[in-house]
Amino acid sequence: QVQLVESGGGLVQAGGSLRLSCGTSERTFSSMGWFRQTPGKEREFVAHITWSGGSTYYANSVKGRFTISKNNYDNTVYLQMNSLKPEDTAVYHCAASRTTSYRGPYEAWGQGTQVTVSS
Repeated sequence: QVQLVESGGGLVQAGGSLRLSCGTSERTFSSMGWFRQTPGKEREFVAHITWSGGSTYYANSVKGRFTISKNNYDNTVYLQMNSLKPEDTAVYHCAASRTTSYRGPYEAWGQGTQVTVSS
């Protein structure tokens, strides 16, 4: 079974930066995405990247502040988050898709990492 493991979350002040990492145990997937969720709200799409070619796509709420990238050699996807805002506070999950579309579907999910931005 595919395993996705996120790391890099934490507590940061508004305006600060964090980098999340997501390691995957296999490369049979075509693309990866980052999502976030807060209690009482629906899961929100954040960013997407294809393994081949590195095409990226972002939610409007993070465009210009977050950057998704990948390392094909160690099967790791990153989410660099800059200019963080309190409203970015959430549990961030990475996910893997066998399609190249940010719409998915996503067949594998990580357990999530907490990001808290204080004002």
